[in-house]
Amino acid sequence: MPRDRAFAQVDVFSSEPYRGNPVAVVLDAEGLSDTEMAAIANWTNLSETTFVLPPTDPGADYRLRIFTPSRELPFAGHPTLGSAAAWLDAGGVPLSDGEIVQECGAGLVRLRRGGATLSFAAPERLRTGDLDEAYVSEIADALGVERTDILGHQWVDNGPGWAAVRLASAAQVLALEPDFSAIADTKLGVLGAHPDGSEHEYEIRAFVPGVGVAEDPVTGSLNASVAQWLIGAGLAPTSYTATQGTALGRCGVVSISAEEDEIWVGGATTVCFRGTAFA
Repeated sequence: MPRDRAFAQVDVFSSEPYRGNPVAVVLDAEGLSDTEMAAIANWTNLSETTFVLPPTDPGADYRLRIFTPSRELPFAGHPTLGSAAAWLDAGGVPLSDGEIVQECGAGLVRLRRGGATLSFAAPERLRTGDLDEAYVSEIADALGVERTDILGHQWVDNGPGWAAVRLASAAQVLALEPDFSAIADTKLGVLGAHPDGSEHEYEIRAFVPGVGVAEDPVTGSLNASVAQWLIGAGLAPTSYTATQGTALGRCGVVSISAEEDEIWVGGATTVCFRGTAFA
């Protein structure tokens, strides 16, 4: 039987409200079926909608299920930060001081607060290594660039299925007008370096036509796994920021920090709407 459930909508990865990536959060999702969650996520039509449930792991503060308009994901970054922000805003109290533990399809994900930001410890990648050369050529065609313009490529899959390619510059990334009709199921990150002396290290774009979102404004999971690739290969410093969403009129900034053997991914969060969902 439908009832009122606590609900929030959170803007993630921008210090300017409504300039990051929104996530819808149903804070009291117990009793909703998979079909009902999928229908709600399809209706909100955001890149992700999340559902907060009691944990099954005794070490977790809550359990999170994450849906795109077309399917469920085991993990995603901006929904992780946005859901934690909504949970805290609604009065959630972590089991441990200074750390929040989220249970999700990818296992346990640790989060921490720092001033006005939240960050998560990047989960292990499920797939790494170079892309197949035939796939790289297909990506070049879809992006409308020469194969030689792709300076590096890698599987950076931590759940959603990401692949990534590196171009020479942020300007080249921002100029892209891709056509993925030939590889419609791709989940692709494209990055390029900002000029020397810039405030931020990279511009990144995330193309996900296969899950019903042509381009995701700001993407925590992709930035997490790209950071693991770049820092591990010596292509980026151990602490940097990346911009995303510029091509969509957003103002996303993702902070990356490598600490010992962990990559932390963070950004600003703003709870923009509080209310109830009838579900």
